[in-house]
Amino acid sequence: MTHRDRSNDPTYRLAALDEDFILGDSMRGARFMMEYAKAEEVLRQQKIRSTIVVYGSARVSEAGNDWQASTYNAARAFGRIASERGGALNGKSGWRENVIATGGGPGVMEAANRGAVDAGALTVGFNISLPHEQYPNPYISEGLCFNFHYFAMRKMHLAMRANALVVFPGGFGTMDELFEMLTLGQTGKVSPPLPIVLYDRDFWRDAVRFEALVERGTIDAGDLTAFEYADDPEEAWDHLVTRGLTVV
Repeated sequence: MTHRDRSNDPTYRLAALDEDFILGDSMRGARFMMEYAKAEEVLRQQKIRSTIVVYGSARVSEAGNDWQASTYNAARAFGRIASERGGALNGKSGWRENVIATGGGPGVMEAANRGAVDAGALTVGFNISLPHEQYPNPYISEGLCFNFHYFAMRKMHLAMRANALVVFPGGFGTMDELFEMLTLGQTGKVSPPLPIVLYDRDFWRDAVRFEALVERGTIDAGDLTAFEYADDPEEAWDHLVTRGLTVV
């Protein structure tokens, strides 16, 4: 019987170095845990304790039509205002508060990250692996550009440190993220509920007639107080502060 070297067999590889094993179906739970742990560890190292999350369309462009350019510039201005006033530049306690965090892609996300850079602050991007539209924008701070496979873990990291949420016009992804945060507040999973601002009153009233949900009894009238509308970056910031955003 011929014996041969088995050190190259797949089963001989250390489990932690065996890509085929790690990416297999049985390790899905472990991969989910690693996506949580990696971002958590880095954010703690960078002393980022809380964030202001900005959602919005990846398709909005600074070079687009007037409405798109206005939306982009508003998100950029808001990112700067929040970074200057919220505590992202304040290292007195050793921790940074209200750091701008986005989904990491182009469009509104890029604009908000860019505004934070304008202020000289750190800013976070939580990217997701997608077949199109998603690529990391260049304004995310070095060492704070993350990439996720699982939407659920990405959403968890966006939500778990959030002190406030500003939602600019967007599509299905933006709607998904908005309604998740509204649901977390409505069900008490986030308590007290986060201050939420919907930017561009006309867009949101055209896109979602929230009052129809009240009329048909699927939500209470009081649920409509979960958010404010704003048409100006300063107005958006003022609403957050009025609704209880803690400013360091």
